[in-house]
Amino acid sequence: MLGESPLWHPDEQVLYSVDIPARQVLRWREGAAAPDIWPQAAEPGCIAAREGGGLVVARRDGLWTLDPATGQQEQLALPPYDPAQQRYNDGKPDAAGRLWVGALSDARRPEAALYRIDANGATAMVEGMAVGNGLAWSPDGGTLYASDTKAHTIYRHAFDVTTGALGPREPWVRFPERQPDQPLSAYGGRPDGAAVDLEGAYWVAMFEGQRLLRLSPEGRVLQELPLPVRCPTMPCLGGVDGRTLFITTARDKRPAEELVAQPWAGAVLTLRVDVPGLPANRVRR
Repeated sequence: MLGESPLWHPDEQVLYSVDIPARQVLRWREGAAAPDIWPQAAEPGCIAAREGGGLVVARRDGLWTLDPATGQQEQLALPPYDPAQQRYNDGKPDAAGRLWVGALSDARRPEAALYRIDANGATAMVEGMAVGNGLAWSPDGGTLYASDTKAHTIYRHAFDVTTGALGPREPWVRFPERQPDQPLSAYGGRPDGAAVDLEGAYWVAMFEGQRLLRLSPEGRVLQELPLPVRCPTMPCLGGVDGRTLFITTARDKRPAEELVAQPWAGAVLTLRVDVPGLPANRVRR
């Protein structure tokens, strides 16, 4: 329904992802006819590999562990927000194993935050967000990218991996908002999930824009990749050599005529690219 948070797991050589409204964690194995599925009691926003094995799942009702071998799930922490009004959305660990997750306001008001989660709990590092998204780090770890989808803006921060401190938030790339009378075919979309490749380029899914963009560290468009679905949600790079691009997509609440014309909506799309990605960091808790 609404695929998100694709995660290539190099140890298992499989792709994990979530389906938010269906409340599922999924595992895609090469050659399997269907994914393995672990139902969730609340909407999962994102997942991350855990050091020592298993996954961490950031859900509306807090942080949970998931052991794919047994299906066992245990709660790590309650959410730092009111789950009746917000939920965890996009997130990833940094190189030191801290988990960073942007929350989402159900009302799409600027009342959510980007949280840093470590052994001391969750700390709101950036406040005033409506839809926290697009988390990724530069290859040297010195820059953190994060977007607010509602604001049509990708931001960047100087990042200290030793302390987990952020520099001031700087608008990096802004996209035009859709005008009331503007058809979807003329709308470029808004920034959703993202990934950074080995050259430091930022791949971003443009929700409702039917395209994926590859941006240079200066914010220049290096490549525009048209897609066969209106609503891509997030890319990740993986596969044996790191050069397979996986893209989750959405079909939830889309018009019937659009779904008829775009039967791959909701699928995980794959293609080969020239520049490999970076191995996913793991949560150390």
